Amino acid sequence: MADPDLRLGLIGLDTSHVTAFTEILNNPAAKDHVNGARVVAAFKGGSPDIASSWSRVEEYTKTLRDKYGVRIHDSIPELCRNVDAVLIESVDGRPHLEQVRPVFAAGKPVYIDKPIAGTLSDAIEIFRLAEKAKVPVFTASSLRFASNTLAVRNGSIGTVTNAWTSSPAHIESHHPDLFWYGVHGVESLFTVMGTGCVSVRRGTTPEGGIEVVGTWKGGRRGTFREGKGYEGRAEGTKGSSPVGAYDGYAPLIAAVVPFLRTGVAPVSPEETLEIFSFMEAADESKRRGGAEVTLAEVLEKARRR
Repeated sequence: MADPDLRLGLIGLDTSHVTAFTEILNNPAAKDHVNGARVVAAFKGGSPDIASSWSRVEEYTKTLRDKYGVRIHDSIPELCRNVDAVLIESVDGRPHLEQVRPVFAAGKPVYIDKPIAGTLSDAIEIFRLAEKAKVPVFTASSLRFASNTLAVRNGSIGTVTNAWTSSPAHIESHHPDLFWYGVHGVESLFTVMGTGCVSVRRGTTPEGGIEVVGTWKGGRRGTFREGKGYEGRAEGTKGSSPVGAYDGYAPLIAAVVPFLRTGVAPVSPEETLEIFSFMEAADESKRRGGAEVTLAEVLEKARRR
């Protein structure tokens, strides 16, 4: 490309991520500036049945347009014609499937912010369509890229045998309980445990928050707990380490930009679908009074929809 910077388009201007990410990318003087891409275009989006979505669209639109010179487009296909790659930022996961269809049709690589979708079935369909269109796509929470979590994933304490992570888990009525915000702590858990979770049981913490205990192949165990902050600990064959910290958005953006250039995703579809199966199984366990639910069961059910 003649222009050394990728031209990025944002879809969904109802989250603080759109201004935070644009500051990191577009402002060379920003403390955590990431080179290689600039936000140049956006599509408003917004969900009329979620107050925390529709009430913020105009404010963020104004900031992007007036402070950063971002052009606001009236449709997603129009946006795609004017960018090299796309970030779907709509805070509501439900419209992501329909929003990504024209992006795939345009052949633009795309990062989808959490949650990838409002249902496990939609998440499966997004990856199916991406494979069919041969368009690179990935999703992740910023917590995946915290330094202490990545160190453990990369072997600093050997094979992880047991871990717990904690994050806030605000619930939004249109999404499965953990999809909306608990996904952050669950993603930290899977970053250190890896794939291979077989089943979950859902209960409550002593404080009355959500607690989900997962059993991995080989008897390894990982637990997500609702809490006020972002924390956790992992035990491994060579020691133990704190995990689950929040290091800001820059580490995520520093992973997104190379992905958009190379098409090589830092998180596989299989791992993402296991994360969302874990959270869906947690809801099913809740419906069954805390009974054990396998991930295979909920994944098979979602694939049939």
